[in-house]
Amino acid sequence: MKSSSGAHFIALDHVRAFAALMVFTWHFTHAGVGYPVPFEYVPNLFPFAILDEGHTGVALFMALSGYLFAKLLDGKRISYYTFLWNRALRLLPLLLIVILFVAFQKQLQGENMVNFFRQIAKGVLLPTLPNGGWSITVEFHYYLILPIIFWMLRKSKYLPLALIAAARIGCYFVRGEVQMFAYWTILGRIDQFALGMIFFQFRNFFSGRHIIAFLTMIGFCAFYWYFDLIGGFYKNVQYPSPSLLWLIMPTIEGLAYATLIAWYESSFKHSVNGISWMWAKMGEYSYSIYLLHFFVVFHAAKFIHEHVMPIANFYLACIWAFITFVMMAPIGYLSFRFVEAPFLRLRKQYILPN
Repeated sequence: MKSSSGAHFIALDHVRAFAALMVFTWHFTHAGVGYPVPFEYVPNLFPFAILDEGHTGVALFMALSGYLFAKLLDGKRISYYTFLWNRALRLLPLLLIVILFVAFQKQLQGENMVNFFRQIAKGVLLPTLPNGGWSITVEFHYYLILPIIFWMLRKSKYLPLALIAAARIGCYFVRGEVQMFAYWTILGRIDQFALGMIFFQFRNFFSGRHIIAFLTMIGFCAFYWYFDLIGGFYKNVQYPSPSLLWLIMPTIEGLAYATLIAWYESSFKHSVNGISWMWAKMGEYSYSIYLLHFFVVFHAAKFIHEHVMPIANFYLACIWAFITFVMMAPIGYLSFRFVEAPFLRLRKQYILPN
């Protein structure tokens, strides 16, 4: 989810690193089963709810990707197929290696490999790819439908929004829930991509508007605390949840994150040294960390909880999650250096002269 043109924006690398930290903390503290911190826990310090429900970091990735897309292509003509080629070079090599490694693990465990590769084949359309690979499917779906979205916008600026709303409402009445589609598919995530692109156009408005940014952060954290309180991702009655909140959940996330991205990038001069540089490097390696942390994070949390100190306390678990996340930097660097970077050198210029 980094520029395939080679352009480097340190502020956006900061945001990317924080998004990866949110997802990492979600997996470290809960491990998908409520261990070592139970899902029922709700932080007393309400801003920490976005870490307790750190899956929302994926929404931040999506909004950031849309914002970056708009930043790179604003007012420019592109070769669409070359653009897709560059995105494939950026995303697929590491994803394929991860899939093969997961296949090797499952082979050692005696699992049926035919069923596994059937799931992988379904991942072209469905959220079945391992290690967070489902989000790569969603991102590629967005790039594939972009020409259709632009065509609809020429007909009416409200047409895409109307179709998205109709699709979600239809899913709700057919299935009795829409969480699965809103979280795991382009049907929900398209809001976040689109809002990231739209808010790039208003970045100058948000420059220096610290009160707006502060109120957005407080309001969004308070909303997520409420979401956590009523059950969060897994415990809002059941999973998938029948709550109507999921009809607008992606939009709320997209609005908040797009606002904060536009404000953060346009309001500060970001240093290229010290802590700013180090945190930006975590963002630069975030794609590797995102896909590879599944091999580490659950074992690390269990080892620390059982052999170093109990971390059922959420705040203590967050501290250890941050330490472990930073320790992923060498792994991220090696993956970026020897897996991602060689393919990035094969990219082609997709921006055409005007």
